[in-house]
Amino acid sequence: MASLLLLTLFLCFTFTAIPFFSPVSAEPEAKTYIFRVDSFSKPAVFPTHYHWYSSEFTEPVNILHVYDNVFHGFSASLSPSQAASVLQHPSILATFEDRRRQLHTTRSPQFLGLRNQKGLWSESDYGSDVIVGVLDTGIWPERRSFSDLNLGPVPTRWKGVCETGAKFTSRNCNRKIIGARFFSKGHEAAPGFGPIGGGINDTVEFRSPRDADGHGTHTASTAAGRHAFRASMSGYASGIAKGVAPKARLAVYKVCWKNSGCFDSDILAAFDAAVSDGVDVISISIGGGDGISSPYYLDPIAIGAYGAVARGVFVSSSAGNDGPNGMSVTNLAPWLTTVGAGTIDRNFPAEVILGDGRKLSGVSLYAGKPLNGKMYSIVYPGKSGVLSASLCMENSLDPHLVRGKIVICDRGSNPRVAKGLVVSKAGGVGMILTNGVSNGEGLVGDAHMIPTCAVGANEGDAIKAYISKNPTAAATINFHGTIIGVKPAPVVASFSGRGPNGLNPEILKPDIIAPGVNILAAWTDAVGPTGLDLDHRKAEFNILSGTSMACPHVSGAAALLKSAHPDWSPAAIRSAMMTTANLVDNRLLPMTDEATGKPATPYDYGAGHLNLDLALDPGLVYDLANQDYVSFLCAIEYGPKTIQVITKSPVNCPMRKPLPENLNYPSIAALFSTATKGVSSKTFFRTVTNVGDANAVYRVKIEAPKGVTVSVKPAKLGFSEKIRKLSYYVTITVDSKNLVLNDSGAVFGSLSWVDGKHVVRSPIVVTQMSPL
Repeated sequence: MASLLLLTLFLCFTFTAIPFFSPVSAEPEAKTYIFRVDSFSKPAVFPTHYHWYSSEFTEPVNILHVYDNVFHGFSASLSPSQAASVLQHPSILATFEDRRRQLHTTRSPQFLGLRNQKGLWSESDYGSDVIVGVLDTGIWPERRSFSDLNLGPVPTRWKGVCETGAKFTSRNCNRKIIGARFFSKGHEAAPGFGPIGGGINDTVEFRSPRDADGHGTHTASTAAGRHAFRASMSGYASGIAKGVAPKARLAVYKVCWKNSGCFDSDILAAFDAAVSDGVDVISISIGGGDGISSPYYLDPIAIGAYGAVARGVFVSSSAGNDGPNGMSVTNLAPWLTTVGAGTIDRNFPAEVILGDGRKLSGVSLYAGKPLNGKMYSIVYPGKSGVLSASLCMENSLDPHLVRGKIVICDRGSNPRVAKGLVVSKAGGVGMILTNGVSNGEGLVGDAHMIPTCAVGANEGDAIKAYISKNPTAAATINFHGTIIGVKPAPVVASFSGRGPNGLNPEILKPDIIAPGVNILAAWTDAVGPTGLDLDHRKAEFNILSGTSMACPHVSGAAALLKSAHPDWSPAAIRSAMMTTANLVDNRLLPMTDEATGKPATPYDYGAGHLNLDLALDPGLVYDLANQDYVSFLCAIEYGPKTIQVITKSPVNCPMRKPLPENLNYPSIAALFSTATKGVSSKTFFRTVTNVGDANAVYRVKIEAPKGVTVSVKPAKLGFSEKIRKLSYYVTITVDSKNLVLNDSGAVFGSLSWVDGKHVVRSPIVVTQMSPL
């Protein structure tokens, strides 16, 4: 199996076996490779793994990172033939090329059910002893959100450091930011980014944990920012800014670099350091960004997260922004908590007023000089059929056509805010940003530099139709600031990554959704709120949208739950969030999908929307240990050597292959073959742990998917002081003649355990798949 795996990993290359490190002429450009090593093979003569690797594997090439905690191995910059040569060594289990990842960006604590005087905030002392590690673009430490005022001493278990560098000294760490590191070796060694590509651009970036991008500052303050009074973004969303766990400590791991993304080798090194340093929670709003997920043994985020979870660290990850397309969710490993994005009950309305008097609603965070109701001619460059002009790409607009006018630009390709600069450069006075069919009616606010209103696909079509029929078409844009109490909310954001799980549909992903649209949080001083080079505005806070913003809400929530329940495992914390999640909006109606306006499904929101008012006391949890994940990997037919790539330690799979759907997950996904006709059944096994009142009795409540029969045995669970864990079976039966799947190819229901106080709910997904 091992040899087959290694052959598969290198199918894209043609290697020639050569003696270690012999001279090679006309070698292709070096690349960074990550090598997984069987650590048990280290000869005793070497005091450390580094000494072993550097003397035996890669001399004279410099090692970039050595991994000791979540992963055993190293990364190095090698030519393909050198990499192939190293691969011949019997201690090498696997190798994969370094890959570039992307950040997942495109009033929330109260919206999650957090209250000052009681509940999870008071029960956890706002997360004061919990350490949240944030893998992102660094931090701007001077922000009020990172004050250590009235915080106690740094937890004694902390083993991390405060690395210094450009514009970052040891004084930038405090009792709030207790550690900071940066990882750039993989980035600098990458072709096009390394020495040939110029490395780190010191004119726009800091060789230190200081944040030149803003994303890391925003996510860190969302998870654990202190209370900051009189906060706003140019007057928008004014009020008190605060993170979900305001007293939690922050450990910063800068792995992403301005304009060039994040490299796997650096991400894995950060996971390794974070676990060694002693973090309790890891927040990582990073993913592939292409809607394609690698197998777990080729995914350093999955590998690093496994090593962290195996040591009791909760890992929260973003679901990606490739929605509303199906199977677009990323970060799929079952030990990760994968977070999609929803809206909150706050919005920033703007409207387009047409010359015929019609008013079309949209959103905007424009804070400059308004148009004051003045009507301007309106033009759509895309009418010519030139795609670049319809998208308002750089140098695509004819100044003679747009000068002095409001310009319609279609969303896509280049950044939304960059389109406005293209319009301005060509002489336009304003912009209407229109969604296409793929974005539907989903809108996010942007801090535009010219008067701009973003509108949905329907409004955009109406405006274009108006122009086509009126040669003298005119419009103006009005801005209405901030409104709260918006209904409906939450709504599943149109961009949020959707299920089903593209690797293992037996595991429902995303797990949950959290606020991820128009989120106010701290910002860097290095760039303006749009992040564009030409935006020289300064902002203490910024408003961003993306699953990047949803992920740290769950990271902060995990910090609170960890503080309130120190003995809970990462799986128990996730279970508490999932089984208590909301399924209704603030109208008490089923949550809807922003892209379609129709009711959302578990493929959109997983178990539902995070509700921390209930997660503190979930009643029952679905717990998981390391061996459960190993059994799952055996069930999906990974061999022992492949599994060791993920787990570090050798494993043995049982003679009788487990079923992947029997992983003790808080959701149930039943897959039936389209080739099976008539009646067929599947039985699932689950175990619940009582974390509530000792003497509790739960009865099952079933909402069966349409056309499906669901039975549970036993139908009653009785717990006592001595009996804390009980198991049950779920049998799902379908008749192919009666099963009618919805537009997403599935039907949905739920199973709940109810004791009069708690409702412990698990979503049920039933679908059919073609046999391989």
